[in-house]
Amino acid sequence: VQLQASGGGLVQAGGSLRLSCAGSGSIFSISAMAWYRQAPGKERELVATISSSGNTNYADSVKGRFTISRDNTKNAGSLQMTSLKPEDTAVYYCNADFGTRWGPRNYWGQGTQVTVSS
Repeated sequence: VQLQASGGGLVQAGGSLRLSCAGSGSIFSISAMAWYRQAPGKERELVATISSSGNTNYADSVKGRFTISRDNTKNAGSLQMTSLKPEDTAVYYCNADFGTRWGPRNYWGQGTQVTVSS
Protein backbone atom coordinates (compact mmCIF):
# COMPACT_ATOMS: atom_id res chain seq x y z
CA VAL A 1 0.00 0.00 0.00
CA GLN A 2 1.26 3.47 -0.87
CA LEU A 3 -0.06 6.95 -0.22
CA GLN A 4 1.07 9.42 -2.85
CA ALA A 5 0.82 13.18 -2.33
CA SER A 6 1.02 15.73 -5.11
CA GLY A 7 0.12 19.28 -6.05
CA GLY A 8 2.66 21.35 -4.17
CA GLY A 9 4.54 24.21 -5.74
CA LEU A 10 5.44 27.87 -5.65
CA VAL A 11 2.65 30.44 -5.47
CA GLN A 12 2.37 34.11 -4.66
CA ALA A 13 0.64 35.31 -1.54
CA GLY A 14 -3.10 35.37 -2.07
CA GLY A 15 -2.97 32.52 -4.54
CA SER A 16 -4.37 29.01 -4.40
CA LEU A 17 -3.11 25.44 -4.58
CA ARG A 18 -4.80 22.09 -4.44
CA LEU A 19 -2.98 19.18 -2.84
CA SER A 20 -4.04 15.64 -3.65
CA CYS A 21 -3.37 12.36 -1.92
CA ALA A 22 -4.19 8.95 -3.35
CA GLY A 23 -3.82 5.48 -1.99
CA SER A 24 -2.83 2.52 -4.12
CA GLY A 25 -2.32 -1.17 -3.59
CA SER A 26 -4.39 -3.64 -1.59
CA ILE A 27 -6.89 -1.07 -0.32
CA PHE A 28 -10.54 -1.87 0.25
CA SER A 29 -11.67 1.43 1.72
CA ILE A 30 -10.61 4.80 3.09
CA SER A 31 -11.92 6.27 6.29
CA ALA A 32 -10.30 9.21 8.06
CA MET A 33 -7.77 11.47 6.40
CA ALA A 34 -5.64 14.31 7.68
CA TRP A 35 -3.15 16.84 6.40
CA TYR A 36 -0.15 17.98 8.40
CA ARG A 37 2.59 20.44 7.62
CA GLN A 38 6.09 21.09 8.82
CA ALA A 39 7.91 24.35 8.29
CA PRO A 40 11.71 24.60 8.58
CA GLY A 41 12.78 24.56 12.19
CA LYS A 42 9.28 23.85 13.45
CA GLU A 43 7.39 20.82 14.63
CA ARG A 44 4.89 19.08 12.41
CA GLU A 45 1.42 20.50 12.97
CA LEU A 46 -2.05 19.25 12.18
CA VAL A 47 -3.75 21.33 9.50
CA ALA A 48 -7.05 19.61 8.75
CA THR A 49 -8.90 16.36 9.35
CA ILE A 50 -11.91 14.63 7.88
CA SER A 51 -13.45 11.76 9.80
CA SER A 52 -14.96 8.57 8.46
CA SER A 53 -18.37 10.22 8.78
CA GLY A 54 -17.25 13.31 6.90
CA ASN A 55 -16.84 15.70 9.82
CA THR A 56 -14.06 18.20 9.23
CA ASN A 57 -11.81 20.15 11.56
CA TYR A 58 -9.20 22.78 10.85
CA ALA A 59 -6.35 24.49 12.61
CA ASP A 60 -7.31 28.03 13.57
CA SER A 61 -4.61 29.38 11.28
CA VAL A 62 -6.26 27.93 8.16
CA LYS A 63 -9.97 28.11 8.97
CA GLY A 64 -11.93 29.73 6.20
CA ARG A 65 -9.04 29.35 3.75
CA PHE A 66 -8.44 25.60 3.46
CA THR A 67 -10.94 22.86 2.64
CA ILE A 68 -10.31 19.15 3.12
CA SER A 69 -12.25 16.57 1.17
CA ARG A 70 -12.22 12.86 0.52
CA ASP A 71 -13.27 10.69 -2.42
CA ASN A 72 -14.20 7.27 -1.13
CA THR A 73 -14.54 5.84 -4.64
CA LYS A 74 -10.90 6.64 -5.41
CA ASN A 75 -9.39 6.09 -1.94
CA ALA A 76 -8.12 9.63 -2.22
CA GLY A 77 -8.47 13.06 -0.74
CA SER A 78 -7.45 16.64 -1.27
CA LEU A 79 -6.70 19.90 0.47
CA GLN A 80 -7.85 23.03 -1.34
CA MET A 81 -5.83 26.00 -0.14
CA THR A 82 -6.85 29.58 -0.92
CA SER A 83 -5.70 33.01 0.19
CA LEU A 84 -2.29 31.56 0.82
CA LYS A 85 0.14 33.39 3.08
CA PRO A 86 3.92 33.18 3.36
CA GLU A 87 3.48 31.52 6.75
CA ASP A 88 1.75 28.62 4.98
CA THR A 89 5.11 27.68 3.49
CA ALA A 90 5.92 24.13 4.60
CA VAL A 91 6.15 20.53 3.54
CA TYR A 92 2.63 19.14 3.59
CA TYR A 93 1.96 15.51 4.47
CA CYS A 94 -1.21 13.50 4.10
CA ASN A 95 -2.18 10.75 6.47
CA ALA A 96 -4.99 8.27 5.97
CA ASP A 97 -6.67 5.28 7.52
CA PHE A 98 -7.32 2.49 5.05
CA GLY A 99 -9.07 -0.81 5.20
CA THR A 100 -6.57 -3.24 3.71
CA ARG A 101 -6.21 -6.96 3.21
CA TRP A 102 -4.28 -6.96 6.47
CA GLY A 103 -6.96 -5.04 8.36
CA PRO A 104 -7.18 -1.31 9.19
CA ARG A 105 -3.87 0.47 8.69
CA ASN A 106 -2.59 4.04 8.90
CA TYR A 107 -0.29 5.44 6.22
CA TRP A 108 1.70 8.60 5.58
CA GLY A 109 2.31 10.21 2.22
CA GLN A 110 5.80 11.32 1.25
CA GLY A 111 5.25 15.07 1.62
CA THR A 112 4.90 17.82 -0.93
CA GLN A 113 6.52 21.25 -0.72
CA VAL A 114 4.36 24.37 -0.69
CA THR A 115 6.15 27.70 -0.96
CA VAL A 116 4.27 30.99 -0.76
CA SER A 117 6.18 34.09 -1.79
CA SER A 118 5.35 37.53 -0.46
